[in-house]
Amino acid sequence: MAPWVQELHFPHLAIPITIDHISPVMPACPIPTSPGNTLYLSNLDDIIGARVFTPTVYFYRSKNSINANQKPVVKVLRHALASVLVPYYPFSGRLRETKNGKLEVFFGPEQGVLMVEAHSDLSLASLGDLSVPNPAWLPLIYRFPNEEPYKIFDMPLLIAQVTLFSCGGFSLGLRLCHCLCDGLGAMQFLAAWADTARAGTLITNPKPCWDREFFRSREPPTVKYPHTEFMKIDDASSLTMTLWQVKPVQKCYRISREFQAKLKTLAQQHDCVACSTFDAMAAHIWKSWVKAIDVKPLDYQLRLTFSVNARQKLKNPPLKDGFYGNVVCLACAMSTVSDLVNGPLSDAAHLVREARVSVSEEYLRSTVDYVEVDRPRRLEFGGKLTITQWTRFSIHESADFGWGRPVYAGPIDLTPTPQVCVLLPEGEEAADSSGTMMVCICLPEAAADKFREFMCLMDSSDENVNGNKLSC
Repeated sequence: MAPWVQELHFPHLAIPITIDHISPVMPACPIPTSPGNTLYLSNLDDIIGARVFTPTVYFYRSKNSINANQKPVVKVLRHALASVLVPYYPFSGRLRETKNGKLEVFFGPEQGVLMVEAHSDLSLASLGDLSVPNPAWLPLIYRFPNEEPYKIFDMPLLIAQVTLFSCGGFSLGLRLCHCLCDGLGAMQFLAAWADTARAGTLITNPKPCWDREFFRSREPPTVKYPHTEFMKIDDASSLTMTLWQVKPVQKCYRISREFQAKLKTLAQQHDCVACSTFDAMAAHIWKSWVKAIDVKPLDYQLRLTFSVNARQKLKNPPLKDGFYGNVVCLACAMSTVSDLVNGPLSDAAHLVREARVSVSEEYLRSTVDYVEVDRPRRLEFGGKLTITQWTRFSIHESADFGWGRPVYAGPIDLTPTPQVCVLLPEGEEAADSSGTMMVCICLPEAAADKFREFMCLMDSSDENVNGNKLSC
């Protein structure tokens, strides 16, 4: 029987890459804009946390010993991308700042997206376990020489690198600008690209909708909530110093469905208010991480932030079908170090649940107005852990370009943002993966063993559920 919490290991290796060709990809047909035109971005698109490129990689094995180099991988992907860029033409633009630091998409001559063709003399098998995100995969994502961190201006809004391996398999490394789409929007775009590649003709279902004016701020702006997720907090704790002074390590753990169920039971309070699996997992990760890092002082206020999809909250009017922009709110749970590490899991899960259910249509509108009044200029790391949930994305299903589903689809390296934790669905090749998830998080090397112990509830008075001890 597999352990309930299993640490996953990835090999430390170098991947030699040769760049063969770099070229722009333009929309295949005329698009409804021209040089000098602009598109409005909402305050949800323009929020400071969205001003990044999200890197992901997709691995595809060769089928039936047919060498992918003999199949027109790059040609198929390029042709399909050019076709999809017609209805998704905003990706062919660029970002620029307007008054008060607000962003917009503008169109100039010969912009387009970027496609990079590369190859490696290695086989996919030599990369080791492809089910666990590995920082060594970074060469499979293209970065410009001397590119500044967090650069978004004068950048293609989509950068795709196709790397062919000696075995016939290949990888697709993507960098997608978060200002244009959230996770669900990215899956919609990816699925259209993949469907078009498989069919050989343009397929967009649903038809993409821009309509960012839907989230214009009210006049006058009406901020009805404190929005502690954006609060500027002086970092008087040991948290940020501990993480940023030494290079943290990336750790990944497979969490079984059975452990998630037991944890949900443990996190359930006696007031019969439903606790979700996410509430329980997020609370447990938060507690375990803070305890492992040994944050001081004990009266310091911590924050746990996570994105909540607000699409179904919008009723008056509802969001149009096919909208692929950012429709997420950043929920925020707060606790002192002492209350979090010494209190029961049910208390922490209650804080997470309250933050999650507080996201309403009015909360989203208030967020838009808050950014309009006081646009955050930098990311705030004070006392914060951010959990990003990818388990509900159809990331494997959306990425079948004609060579089958990817054996891995997801992020690569979390260490540049060590206060981010990612929850991933299990990969396509995992045995009995139904319901399992991966937790990927950054820690100082010295705290890694403690974190695993806390995740396994080895130290906790909470470790018994109806008399059954939870163990790894």
